[in-house]
Amino acid sequence: MGWTASEIGRLRTLLEGRAIGGRLVHRGAVGSTMDEAGALADAGCAEGAVVLADEQTAARGRFDRRWMGGPDDNVAFSAVLRPELSRLSQLNMAATLGVASAVERLAGVEATVKWPNDVRIGGKKLAGILIETAMDAGGLKHAVLGIGINVNLDVSAYPQIAGTATSLMAETGSPLDRVDVLRAVLEDVDDRYVEVRGGGSLTDRWASRLDTLGSTVRVRWRDSEMVGRATGVDDEGNLLLTGPDGSVRTAIAGEVTLQA
Repeated sequence: MGWTASEIGRLRTLLEGRAIGGRLVHRGAVGSTMDEAGALADAGCAEGAVVLADEQTAARGRFDRRWMGGPDDNVAFSAVLRPELSRLSQLNMAATLGVASAVERLAGVEATVKWPNDVRIGGKKLAGILIETAMDAGGLKHAVLGIGINVNLDVSAYPQIAGTATSLMAETGSPLDRVDVLRAVLEDVDDRYVEVRGGGSLTDRWASRLDTLGSTVRVRWRDSEMVGRATGVDDEGNLLLTGPDGSVRTAIAGEVTLQA
């Protein structure tokens, strides 16, 4: 069914005046809201425009992974943002912290972050964040922030993720109104992005949410991998890994798995 006209109308009223979500673009079936938002950004749309779709036929997450569930199970959107290049690393922090805060308000359960950008409950993935950027000779043209959240998804219907994923419905025991979820997420992400735009740092708050810290992990990125104890993050959000010999290496990006 997707988003009804009534839901879109409610969202536009509730989000009026917000930097992120003050302009809501609603589509029917699209390949990906990331691509739709990127096209709007290239056409010069205002910062903060949010793209929603009734259906995404080629929705993607990090490493081009497919997002599970039907259009009414999840909340997924993409937003056009234009931060300064020096503040780009803080954008991921604003998004993950915003989602985690909204989840706790909505569901009353503790949410943590798996470095660098998965929001989890009890060690199971609830939401993922994807950031894609466009550059030119002058620097950063724009960033597209994509967020996908399992809201009313029955994870048991998907054996491939049943052991590693969860949803707000699974955690609370009852379905949630997707308008309430999207409103809460956009408000909390917006609040933190305003801090970022104003020059504030979210690094300490973000680090306090990381459930990765303290564990021995393996970080894979393209053709390389690093193993070490995750002992902290730097100001840019890069993961610091301490090896058995005490040496510290920096992981800028990658897929993290626990190392037995």
